[in-house]
Amino acid sequence: MARNVEIKARLRDSDGIRSRLDALRASAPQHLSQTDTFFNVPAGRLKLRDFGDGTGELIVYERADTAGPKLSSYHRAPIAAPSELLDVLTRALGTRGVVRKQRAVYLVGQTRVHLDEVEGLGVFVELEVVLREDQTVADGDAVARDLLQQLCIDAKDLVTHAYIDLLTGASASRSHPPPQR
Repeated sequence: MARNVEIKARLRDSDGIRSRLDALRASAPQHLSQTDTFFNVPAGRLKLRDFGDGTGELIVYERADTAGPKLSSYHRAPIAAPSELLDVLTRALGTRGVVRKQRAVYLVGQTRVHLDEVEGLGVFVELEVVLREDQTVADGDAVARDLLQQLCIDAKDLVTHAYIDLLTGASASRSHPPPQR
């Protein structure tokens, strides 16, 4: 599985963070519209991401629900027919919920910086430090913490849970009901 170190925070100053990203010589943003449907699974999280253009990806990942930098192990598979797969997975597993967001993705070194407008939740910033094979979690943690400082993200704004958990009110000890058929 691929690995990254992630941090998520509520964003209070969108213009300020954009100017700080410019100062860091971040890449021009890539704008994405994403609909993520989460499925009931016994461990980790499984989501189908639909880009709204007939393409998508199936993503399985595991990540602790803690504040600050945390390891995320994931695997992604491109999908050519997300609506058909959505129907199959919904019938087989049942859904936990849906997250709709507009995302601007910037690259700063080995870090993907997401500025997310999440329907029903507000605006967030997410850092994903993509770890190379030779890097440890501690290496990624150091990169993430340094970027947090450079972007002036306050520790009080850090978010512990995934968007789906915030939307559904699920806690760190999420329960998974049986599939809805």
